[in-house]
Amino acid sequence: MAAQAAVGYPRFPTPGTVTAVSSATTPDQDLQLQRRLQQDSILLAGKTIYLNPFLYWRRFDANTDRWLREPGQLDEEQIHSNRGRFYPELAWDLLEDEDRAIKDGAVEMFLKTLELISTFNPELTPGQLLEVERKMAVTKKRAFERWVSRSLRRREQQQARERRRFDRERVLRSWLEWAALDVTRQSLLPLAALLVMAVGAGWWWGAQQSCRPMVVAPGVAPSQQR
Repeated sequence: MAAQAAVGYPRFPTPGTVTAVSSATTPDQDLQLQRRLQQDSILLAGKTIYLNPFLYWRRFDANTDRWLREPGQLDEEQIHSNRGRFYPELAWDLLEDEDRAIKDGAVEMFLKTLELISTFNPELTPGQLLEVERKMAVTKKRAFERWVSRSLRRREQQQARERRRFDRERVLRSWLEWAALDVTRQSLLPLAALLVMAVGAGWWWGAQQSCRPMVVAPGVAPSQQR
């Protein structure tokens, strides 16, 4: 994973900065902001560690961004072996295919986020990384599932559009290949001649009909008034 250095990028806001900026908000909005901040970060050894992987987007390149956002970037074996690590309570064999795919994508998001955190915070000890992982399993599980669900839905829609476009191109290509055959051209010549003759006959018949005089029945004279 190619990660750019943090030098030159603005630093992430600290909890104190966020609180100062939100001082003009209502108490309910401030409480919601504080809860979200607590879910997206953890304080370890006096340093704020962000649990939301998208808060690191200023610090990595386009390839890393695509690697993070697109499900299916990790091996299935790696994801399956970590199912019980983040979902110890689930019976995976009893899940529906769609639900299983969403939760596998969430496991992938957990692994990617932990890799990002360890990359941008290399000073963290194994014990501190374990604390990060435990809090992530509690606070980010639903968020990761929602993100993966939307990503899979967008992928299905894109694949459906590509299939329709491919079908249209295949049908057009088949017609063009059929029209380019010698047998096709030879069979189309009599059909074209018949079409021209039919059009000509229709035009002649219409001209004959228009040239016929119209016969109008004489009107009945109104009766004289007595």
